[in-house]
Amino acid sequence: MPEGIIDITINPFTPLEVSQGQVGVDDHFYEKIGVPPEGRAGVSWENYLERMDRAGIQRSLMCATRAGDTRMKYSFAIPYERVAEYCAQYPDRFSGLAGIDPTRGMEGLREFERGITEYGFVGGHLYPHWFERPPDHATFYPFYAKACELDVPIMLQVGHCLDYQRDRVLPSVGRPSTLERIAIDLPEVKLIGIHLGWPWTEEMIAVAYKHRNIYMAGDAYAPKHWPKEYVHFIDTWGQDKCLFGTDWPVIDPERVVVEVEDLGLRPESKQKFYRTNALKLFDLPESKELDAGAPGGTQA
Repeated sequence: MPEGIIDITINPFTPLEVSQGQVGVDDHFYEKIGVPPEGRAGVSWENYLERMDRAGIQRSLMCATRAGDTRMKYSFAIPYERVAEYCAQYPDRFSGLAGIDPTRGMEGLREFERGITEYGFVGGHLYPHWFERPPDHATFYPFYAKACELDVPIMLQVGHCLDYQRDRVLPSVGRPSTLERIAIDLPEVKLIGIHLGWPWTEEMIAVAYKHRNIYMAGDAYAPKHWPKEYVHFIDTWGQDKCLFGTDWPVIDPERVVVEVEDLGLRPESKQKFYRTNALKLFDLPESKELDAGAPGGTQA
């Protein structure tokens, strides 16, 4: 297995989040993505760290998820304080991401800023579909501007949205092309389109290639099912634009790494994908390696 991988997006999935209804999916969803009943009760961090070790993942970025207007059925928010505690407990393995909730107005914007400046979170995380608003909706712009001011990236789900809960189906609002307007209006903003942008993956590739501060990740989809255009992008003309992620618990980290290894990527492309691109984009403790002239850690 390779070493030193940076996983740019995981979700808290301990028994606590499951018991408090902070996972956001029902049994139908688990069945659709192939999670057996025994895998739905949550996993301790100690267990997850063992999975990370076996997969060669050095650090994972953990979302303080904001999943919709909490006044609506099935919406939820994982407290920043809890994610900060998880990260403080394992500072060498986890960093936090500040979830974005535009329904809370200035309170939400101030909380986002505190996440970065007080809790040490390294970026923002946005689920547009939970708010039923496309990424270029006006209510997200204050967060994009604040991210420019704080010099942190924001990752956001683009592409198709599955039916997480059968009795509250969310619309797929995140066409990758909606990121273009944001990049033009705020050229300093750093955006990562996660979840491949599928089924508009080629559209996501085009947007990432065109705009210097737009990137993409293939998390939440098993690498053996990635479109060949995305694999080619990682390995050639998009090698500086693609990042590794799992979206745990959607995809197990060991499975992802095994399947990436089977893609036949060139060593230099794989190193950027696994590690170097994340070190450049996020202010991580390991990013100091790049300042010192190191190539970004152990070669994959």
